[in-house]
Amino acid sequence: MTTKVVQLEVGPMANFSYIIADENKGLAAIVDPSWNLERTYGILANNKWHVTMIINTHNHFDHVLGNEQIASHTSARILQHHASNWAGKYVSITDGERIPLGDTVINVLHTPGHSKESISLLVNDEFIFTGDTLFVGGCGRVDLLGGDVNDMYNSLYHKVLQLEEDLIVYPGHNYGSSPWSTIGKEKKHNPALQFRSRDEFVKFMTS
Repeated sequence: MTTKVVQLEVGPMANFSYIIADENKGLAAIVDPSWNLERTYGILANNKWHVTMIINTHNHFDHVLGNEQIASHTSARILQHHASNWAGKYVSITDGERIPLGDTVINVLHTPGHSKESISLLVNDEFIFTGDTLFVGGCGRVDLLGGDVNDMYNSLYHKVLQLEEDLIVYPGHNYGSSPWSTIGKEKKHNPALQFRSRDEFVKFMTS
């Protein structure tokens, strides 16, 4: 099995968009399409990858901006967690759902906190796309509409930190010292993941 990840920094907010490609089958999924879509189209064309789905880690505008254009260009389905309130047409997905992409398997983890519909995507037990839940050296804001500090604590400490330490972490923004990390590195060095209690984490996030 050959699964390839293409990480693209796009737009004025240091967003990351991603292409997940099953090279054996020539199939691809786009994660969080927003700006600079011509770069995505060029990579797809050069590799002859057929896009079957668009997956949004959450529905803030900077992560869904390119949804309809990509969908129109490729006829791909748009997938989002069922708690989403995005106005466009999409297929609802749920926590624990396994989404096949050729021989590649994408597992959905519901990780609310930054927003109610936030999800992370665990791919082949090798990579995890954490959207605005976990960044390199930080985590997502909880003070925006739909944010909840207790949800964020549960998502980080009871879900993300329970994963294998060698998983490669691909975040939703380039806000850290490097564009990607691992669960193990973030456990050791990420300030948001060092607290012994929920109360300590809540104080850190809201002070």
